[in-house]
Amino acid sequence: MLALGCALAGLTSTAVLMPGPAMAAEGANGASSREYAIPAGRLSDVLAQFAATAGVPLSFDPQMLRGLHSNGLQGRYSVSEGFSLLLAGSGHELTDTGGGVYSLRPVTPVTTTTTQRETTLPPVTVNAKPIPQPPGLPPAFAGGQVARGGQLGVLGNRDFMDTPLTQSSYTAELMENQQIQHIAEVLNNDPTARATNSASTGLDSFSVRGFDVANADVLFNGMAGVAPSFFNSVMAEAIERVEVLKGPSALLNGAGLYGSVGGTINLIPKRAGDKPLTRFSIGHSSSSQLGGHLDLGRRFGPDDRFGLRINSVHREGNTGIDNQSRRSTLLAIGLDYRGERLRLSSDIGYQDQDFQGTRRFARVAPGVAVPRAPDNRSNFYDPHEFNNTQALYGAARAEYDLSGQWTVFAGLGGNQRQQRSMGTNRTIANAQGDLLAGGDPTRLSADRFSFRSREAGVQGRFVTGAVQHQATLSYTVAEMVWRRSYGPEAGPGFPASNIYHPVYGISPDFSLQPRPGDARRSWQPRNASVTLSDTLSMLDERVQLTLGIRRQDIRSTSYDEVTGAVSGTAYDASATTPMLALLVKPWQRVSLYASYLEGLQEGALVGEDYSNEGELFPPYKTRQHEVGAKFDLGRLAVTASVYQIAMPSAIEIDSASPGGEPALRLNGEQRHRGLDFNAFGEIAKGVRLLGGAAFIDSELTRTQGGINEGNTGVAAPRWRMVAGAEWDTPLAEGLTLSGRVVRTGSQFLDQANTQRISAWTRLDLWARYRIKTAGQRAIVLRANLTNALGKSYWESSSFGQLILSDPRSLVLSASFDL
Repeated sequence: MLALGCALAGLTSTAVLMPGPAMAAEGANGASSREYAIPAGRLSDVLAQFAATAGVPLSFDPQMLRGLHSNGLQGRYSVSEGFSLLLAGSGHELTDTGGGVYSLRPVTPVTTTTTQRETTLPPVTVNAKPIPQPPGLPPAFAGGQVARGGQLGVLGNRDFMDTPLTQSSYTAELMENQQIQHIAEVLNNDPTARATNSASTGLDSFSVRGFDVANADVLFNGMAGVAPSFFNSVMAEAIERVEVLKGPSALLNGAGLYGSVGGTINLIPKRAGDKPLTRFSIGHSSSSQLGGHLDLGRRFGPDDRFGLRINSVHREGNTGIDNQSRRSTLLAIGLDYRGERLRLSSDIGYQDQDFQGTRRFARVAPGVAVPRAPDNRSNFYDPHEFNNTQALYGAARAEYDLSGQWTVFAGLGGNQRQQRSMGTNRTIANAQGDLLAGGDPTRLSADRFSFRSREAGVQGRFVTGAVQHQATLSYTVAEMVWRRSYGPEAGPGFPASNIYHPVYGISPDFSLQPRPGDARRSWQPRNASVTLSDTLSMLDERVQLTLGIRRQDIRSTSYDEVTGAVSGTAYDASATTPMLALLVKPWQRVSLYASYLEGLQEGALVGEDYSNEGELFPPYKTRQHEVGAKFDLGRLAVTASVYQIAMPSAIEIDSASPGGEPALRLNGEQRHRGLDFNAFGEIAKGVRLLGGAAFIDSELTRTQGGINEGNTGVAAPRWRMVAGAEWDTPLAEGLTLSGRVVRTGSQFLDQANTQRISAWTRLDLWARYRIKTAGQRAIVLRANLTNALGKSYWESSSFGQLILSDPRSLVLSASFDL
């Protein structure tokens, strides 16, 4: 029965690889070639993935390849070349079993006797000059919208079936087809993660599993402090993947400078492929935003070892919101070198965004019911509010193979950013939507931010008895310097107004705008850590145990913005965060796992209002337990997980001190228990699905004096559901119709649960038409209608702020491959 079960597991690749006529005609000996980016792994898995991508029916017992590992396949090959390279040195070869189905058999010496005829196998000709390639990005899953895996910090790239956590990796293909301009829009496809700010704010902000993820903690190719995300929106055109890891991950990525615990968002930059690329796109969006995008990729040098990728974008004009305009410019250059043992990559980018008439956040006065959302085409913020940012960012990374099993790596990166802005968060005074007048005079501000990040380490594979190890030792440092300056009074405060009938103030004196060069040091955090991890694999990697530990030092210093002197006591504390995860594959296409991870935040420095003034709390640890199951059904993937996240908080404790002052203790907790369900893939030819559902049971526990005990946490919707589908319609060749429905449950703005925003549903519709021209070059016409029904609704952040939804928007574009 065991042998039969293994055979059936191997045959699953055949069941999902029934090729179309063109692929069947090519067969295993076809001469046509295509690009592959299959990561390293068990040889049986790599072969099954290659056969699935190539469209070749392949049936074999994976036990015959037990213990064999493959470096994967990167580059352009024909089917025969691919099989030849993957099977080289394995002791096995491809054989035709008839009916267009292929299998494997051991290589046996060919002998010639007087009673035996010599057998000559068909020759396999390899036309390419393959060189050893590093494991590339995990390839896209069927349908092309989601990748098969992503980067797991110190653990490197992992296939989703080998990942003991919940992660979604969205592809550039999805971003192009949905005409996504800023990476926050990608999260509209995710049931577990969401962007809490609308595009009209000009600022990225996220929530994962009901907890905040700060824009400053967004990673760039796994490194902190590089992405131009702080107080900004990251433009999407130069990004290949947006990887969203759900839950705390201090072991994998280290504590963020802003202490985000809900999850991790990692941006993978574009790289030159093996095929030359020259693509120009021109687009228009509501109401008069016009722009263009040039995407250029080339490989050159011996064996095409050098790569160059350039993305250049400019768009500007009025948006679909009253008194609002936006100008955005991006230039991003990616370089890479792929040698036999040495691999180098570097990125440099410049992003400039000028946002006039920004819509910011609103608070609701305590005890006031949340009013209905106004027309989302209106703007109850002052037309003079603005946000202008320029960011120069870059990173470089090197990897060198000491041997076939051990690799050393190092990287550095950072960004320099400056910002000029004017704005305020308004307060809603009553259910009629009246806005309180601004209490402070209008002041313009200028900020400068400097981020730096460094990493170095060694990773490798080794064997102890029947156990295979994949170990990593690394050191990372991330730090920031925030400088700020305010101008003098430039005008009176904002007048009283109303969200339904706005009243605007007078224009301030912009000649009083301070310069970013005048900004004084305000805040300087620094995180440094050492990490050791090991994944132990047994039984042909069907059992994987991951152990890890990170020792992290968190430092933070605040400065007086006028004198530049240190303000208060600098924070300096350390903490150790572990990881423990077990993944088991009882069947070839099923993974079961359980994991434990922690998140890390800077602890509180107790202030003068408490009897324990000056006490320095150790870093807060947020703990997550998760169990889940994943199913790779060939063309469709389904994942499900249940988890508990407990985040601590400081509360007041009655004190018997002589002064009668209370003490501040770390005793409260916000606990989320949830369920994540995701499905993605191509369920039938030309029919693709992407979506899922997320459930969160949020509860405040161990509260001060039992106040708000058992209440729901702020901005944690109980349900969120996303259902997206694409259809390559037969109505016209090249025509694809798509749609998505997003449903987000009601949320509370306060811990007392007296202020609630209503649940909302949004419909998005898309269409694209692909026209093939001479030489197989393509023209793609796209039309996207977001918020198609024009629904106005409130969103909320974990800070208890209201954000008005974006209005209906029509985006048109034409893309030309030159």
